[in-house]
Order: sequence, then C-alpha cells, then structure tokens
Amino acid sequence: MRLLADVAQDLSSEVNFPTTLDLAIKMRNTFKKSGLTLEEFERIVALEPLIASKLIHLSNSPAFNKTAKPINELFAAIECLGLEQARAASLAVAMDQIMKSKNLAAFDKFAKLNWEHSLRCAVLARALACHIGRIDPEDAMLAGLVHDIGVYYLFYRASQYSEYRDDQGALIELVLGWHEAIGESVLEALGFPEKICEAVRDHDCPRVMERDPRNLTDIVYVSNLLAGSNWEWLPNTTTPEQRQAMENTRQRYTFLLPAAQHEIDEMHAALGER
Repeated sequence: MRLLADVAQDLSSEVNFPTTLDLAIKMRNTFKKSGLTLEEFERIVALEPLIASKLIHLSNSPAFNKTAKPINELFAAIECLGLEQARAASLAVAMDQIMKSKNLAAFDKFAKLNWEHSLRCAVLARALACHIGRIDPEDAMLAGLVHDIGVYYLFYRASQYSEYRDDQGALIELVLGWHEAIGESVLEALGFPEKICEAVRDHDCPRVMERDPRNLTDIVYVSNLLAGSNWEWLPNTTTPEQRQAMENTRQRYTFLLPAAQHEIDEMHAALGER
C-alpha cells in the first residue's frame, strides 16, 4: 500500500523512469551521431517506449503544435519537432534514464526481457494491423511498444523498497497484479490518446477469439500472444482451457513471425547490437 500511494503521487506530476541501463547508453551514443535521417532516427526511437512517448507528448504541446491537431504517430512527432529538437529531447531522457538506472540494477535482467518482448509486440502489432486492414499500423505499433510500460514503472518503483529487492516472489506478485492498471495510468499521465490507453487495459487477460481483431485492443492482445511472454520468472496462472484458447489464437497468425523477426533484427542492428 505504501508503494501504491507513492505511485499515485508520482502519476500526479511528470512521469520519468528507466527501462534498461545498457539500452539508454547505446541510444545516447547513437543520438550523438551526425548525419541521422528522420527515418533512421525514428527506427532508433521506436526501440524505447519512454522516449517515444515523451516525443509524442512534446509534439502535442502548444509550443510545437500550432495546428492543435493531435499527433499520435512517432514519425509525425519527429517531423513536428524537427530532428535537432527531437534529438535533444531524446538525449535528455536517455541521460535521465542512465542516472536512474543504478537503482534498477537488481531487476535489470527482467527489464531486458520485458524490453525485448515489447519490441517484438510492437513489430507484430504493426504487421497484424497491415494484414487486417482496419486499424492504423502506426497506432498498432505504438500500442504494442508501450503495452507493458507498467512493468517498467513497477520495476523502478519496487527497486526503492527492500522488501521487493530481496523477495522475487513479492516482485512477481506486484507486477502480475498491477502492471496493466498502472500501465494505463502511466500512459494517461503521459498524455497518450484514449484508444492507446484502453488497448493496454487487460492485455494479459486470456480470452476466446474466433475472429480477426476488430480494434486496437484486439491487436495488442493477439500481438502480445505472438510475441511470447512465458518468461522463466513468471508463474503459469492460466487454466488448460485458457492456454488452449490462447494457442489457437496464436497459431492463426504465426505466418507473420518470420518477416517480423527480420525487422526486429534490423532494429537491433541500428543500435549496433547485431
């Protein structure tokens, strides 16, 4: 309850927290390179949910968005800000993450797993939206990228409490019980569109889907399944019937995986990881 009270206070002001230390360092170094194009810059920023969300939020401020037309896509946000302003803002967030990530060291392994999962989910969400044809692919990718932002945030807050640093079971219970609700609240605090916030809600709740996705919420659910989330640190809490329904849904769209993996490899290569 003490942690949740602190979370509530946090979300009433500017929200900023780290994901992984090594990613923040790599992004900082990449942002400093000369000759980056808008497209290259977008590909790099698309790897980091917090930086992407900050740029979208900044592009919707009166200082930059003179038309007052909402900007929900990352590329449009970078265009609105201009490359240099976007680079400066991204560097500032990356540096802030580096400073804060020391507290996250105890959970860094889990944070890396979650980041890789989020990246896969984002790419698959866009591919699925393109295949279905009724949902904006960029909205889908953004929703996939940030769908587990509540996990990052809870890692950061839990790192400040010895009872979570020293008890992995308590950490897992906290994340399983609260990451969706906290994630939705974090996105609302960051100024995300309602449809993105709604898509994050209950994305890990098993359900039967015997039809194609009809909205952004469905897209995030299916891409989350495709991305895989059976990490070694998570307990298996689903029933056999739920697991079968989830596997049936997953199998209908596995044909998207090879092309998505190629794009994921390209994103890693943009940071010099592969």
